[in-house]
Amino acid sequence: MLALFDLDGTITRRDTLLPYVAGFLLRHPRRLARLPRLLPALARFLLQRADRGELKSALLQATLGGCRRAEVDAWTAQFVSGLLRQGLFGDALAAIARHRRQGDALVLLSASTDLYVPAIGKALGFGEVLCTGVEWDGDRLVGRLTSPNRRGVEKVRCLAALRARHAPLPITAYGNTLSDLEHLGLADRGILVNGTQRARRAARRAGVDCRVWR
Repeated sequence: MLALFDLDGTITRRDTLLPYVAGFLLRHPRRLARLPRLLPALARFLLQRADRGELKSALLQATLGGCRRAEVDAWTAQFVSGLLRQGLFGDALAAIARHRRQGDALVLLSASTDLYVPAIGKALGFGEVLCTGVEWDGDRLVGRLTSPNRRGVEKVRCLAALRARHAPLPITAYGNTLSDLEHLGLADRGILVNGTQRARRAARRAGVDCRVWR
């Protein structure tokens, strides 16, 4: 079996990108002055003229753009360490461990970025990590996205590619949002974790199981 896990809100108790960026800014307060650079992209997003991927790219360029790899890596190690200590659902860890004991292939699929998601995946024992890529120019972070934002229909595409590469393994997929139902419904078994009331109703219509993880 292939066990496909979302990250934010499924394994972790909350979103990871904003805390990652906020934590970096707190340690580099001079960069707070760069935040107004985000406003044009935020305005376009609020007016539905930009998607989440464009907003994410603008956020990273405005806040971390130009940083050296060593300082980004140092913060990533600190951020991931703290997240592993107290930011994960115990039930998620138990599910990951159960799949590992069964010999299942573990894949982490996240819209969050490769600044830190691969480190989380490695620490949790995932054999493969698919996440949103971020551009570097040598030793300096650019911040533009190098891949589609791994969300919604992009997760559907990723699931189809995984199915082709891992055939004939059945796929069990875990997610937590309404947009995750797009790929959960295509898995052999889809499981919605801690979904909103609206997401749970849609999950039941799509034949997706609903769970509460703590």
